Amino acid sequence: MTRTPTAQEAIPLAQPNVSDRERELVAEVLAGDVLAMGPYTDRFEEAIAALSGRRHAVACSSGTAGLHMAVAALGIGEGDEVITTPFSFVASSNVVLYERATPVFVDIELETLGLDPDRVEAAITERTRALLPVDVFGHPCRIDVLEQMAATRGLSLIEDSCEALGSRLRDRPLGSFGDASVFAFYPNKQITTGEGGMLVTDDAGLAAAASSLRNQGRDADGTWLRHVRLGYNYRIDELSAALGLAQLERLEELRAGRTRVAAAYERMLADLDWLRTPTVTDGADVDWFVYVIRVAEEVDRDRMIDQLATRGVPARPYFSPIHLQPLYRERFDFREGDFPVTEAVARSTLAIPFSSLLRDDQAERVVAALVECAHDQGVA
Repeated sequence: MTRTPTAQEAIPLAQPNVSDRERELVAEVLAGDVLAMGPYTDRFEEAIAALSGRRHAVACSSGTAGLHMAVAALGIGEGDEVITTPFSFVASSNVVLYERATPVFVDIELETLGLDPDRVEAAITERTRALLPVDVFGHPCRIDVLEQMAATRGLSLIEDSCEALGSRLRDRPLGSFGDASVFAFYPNKQITTGEGGMLVTDDAGLAAAASSLRNQGRDADGTWLRHVRLGYNYRIDELSAALGLAQLERLEELRAGRTRVAAAYERMLADLDWLRTPTVTDGADVDWFVYVIRVAEEVDRDRMIDQLATRGVPARPYFSPIHLQPLYRERFDFREGDFPVTEAVARSTLAIPFSSLLRDDQAERVVAALVECAHDQGVA
C-alpha cells in the first residue's frame, strides 16, 4: 500500500523565487511614507513597457483587472461581440461579460493551443468589435496573423499575454501586438508581485483611459474627489511594484531556471509514448510559465492526478473549457461537442510541478511517479 507523503515530502506544484533583493526593495518602500501610487509603480511601469516594446504601461491589481480595463477603455459594450478562446482561464471571457458584451468562442489549433485564425475569420460578424486571443502557457498563438486580420477588418485586438512575459515570436515580444496587451504577476508567473498586472499599449489615449479606470475614474490631474468616468479600485501598491522591480532585475536568472527544468522534463519524458510534451512552434522563443503535458486517450487523467497525489506529486488539469463552466452553460446553452479541439485537449492536459526552483532530483521523482502511475493503469 502506498503511503501518503507528509507535507515536508510533497513537491510544490509552483513556487515563487524570492531573494534578498526583493526583500531589500520592499524594505525601502516600508522605510518611506508612500505605499501607493508612488515612484516604484512608475519605475515598474517603465521597465515593463521597455521589456514589451510598448510606449505606455499601466500597472494594476491583477491580469483580470488589466483585461477588463482594456475592454472598457476600447469602448466595448452591450450589443458588441468579442471573439476569444474557450481554452483559457475564465477571466479572459469574463471581462467581456463585465461590460455586457458577448464573448464569441472559436476553437483552437492543436499545436499552438491558441485561436485558429481560419475559424476566426468565419466567425466575424457586423457586431464583432474585437479579437481577444490568449498566449497559452507562455507560448505564442498565431498572434501576428490575428493582428493583421484585425487591422484589415477594422477590429480592435487585445492580446492576453498574462502567461507570456518574456516570450517572443520571430524576435517580437509577446505583449507588443494589437491595441493593448496585458501581463499578470500571480505567484506562479514568470515574475511575481504577489497579485498584480500590467496593461501595455502604444496608444496614449488608451493608456490615459486605463489609468483613470484603475483609479476610480479620476481625471488625469489626480483630483481626489473628481471622477470623470465609471472606474474601479484596480491600483497596484508600492510594495508589490517594488517586488516586481526586483524580480525584473533577476529576469534572466529566473528564466534560466525555468528553461533548465523544462529541458530536464523534455529529456526525461521524451521516450514515453503515452504522453506528449509541450510543442514549441517555429519562430517561438518561450519563457515558460507552466509545464503541461498531454496524456494519451487510454490514460485516465483524473485517476492519475489522484495517484500522483499519494506520491507527493501535485498535478492538475489545465485548462477546463470555459464554455462548459456552469455559468456559460446556463447563460449561453453551450454543450459538450461545441468546440471539439478545445475539449479533446482539455481532457488530456496535466500540469506537473514546475518552477525555477525545482531541483533535478525533484523532476526525476515527478517523472518516476508518472511512470509508476501509468504502469498501474496498464499503459506503460
